Amino acid sequence: MKHLLLFLFFNTFLHTASAQCLPHRTRLPAALKEVSGMVRLPNGDFWLLNDGGNGPHLFLYDLAADSIRETRLLSCTNIDWEDLSADPAGNLYIGDFGNNFNNRRDLRIYRFHPADNSLDSIVFSYPDQTAFPPGDEKSRNFDCEAMVFFRDSLHLFSKSRFKGDHVTKHYVVPARPGHYIAELRESIRLKNRVVSGAALSRDGKTLALTSYIVGFKLGFIPFSKAHVFYFSEFAGSRFFQGKKKKVRLPKCFIARQFESVLEWSPGCWGAANEGIGPQKQSVWCIRGGFGDAN
Repeated sequence: MKHLLLFLFFNTFLHTASAQCLPHRTRLPAALKEVSGMVRLPNGDFWLLNDGGNGPHLFLYDLAADSIRETRLLSCTNIDWEDLSADPAGNLYIGDFGNNFNNRRDLRIYRFHPADNSLDSIVFSYPDQTAFPPGDEKSRNFDCEAMVFFRDSLHLFSKSRFKGDHVTKHYVVPARPGHYIAELRESIRLKNRVVSGAALSRDGKTLALTSYIVGFKLGFIPFSKAHVFYFSEFAGSRFFQGKKKKVRLPKCFIARQFESVLEWSPGCWGAANEGIGPQKQSVWCIRGGFGDAN
């Protein structure tokens, strides 16, 4: 009887733990082939968006049913949507700041509330950009694909060019409608990596950045690697001054193009890759961050 009770206890525990975490891999439907941002609200709603070149849609995904529950069409444009974040009030922040050529003068973040369909925007520019684009390609570090909400502000992380020094810059703008010049707060060099997505843990103690590298072996064989960088034990919002840890993301023949990350539940993170060729768009369960069970 004692052994039976122990078996039932641990079976229930494992079932509950697995229910709170993501499956190892969730294949996303074709409508989310270019998934570039995702966020999970406290009520469990799981929202995703596609990269630029797609319509201005937000997708509410039902993980249990493995299907899109709702598609929301917004009254704005998707010039180059890159990331998605949320605040405790349930507002969604859509980063329309993709800037591959470093020449955009219309960078903005849309603030959308799903409950009442209210929509407004935050328009911003970078304090250290004076040329559109900068003449020196190595100085073109004004692309952005990563954003988190933290302490009433939005924190953006730049994506440097592969020909540059791979510095990721951390900018801050207020999380309220208006026109702003972003504050450049700090920067970090992630050797040979460019940043493509960001998420903050629910307790605000861990920042995750997805990143990747591309190159050629022997001068002609393509290769790539993708990782999540976790930052913890930072002071205030100086994320890069905290403790850093790197975790490898699932690979195929070459690394998948991971564009977004989120904390699904305590100890369970998810990273999503776009669908490119044989690499199907998916959300993967990632463990190994600070405080996570390996």
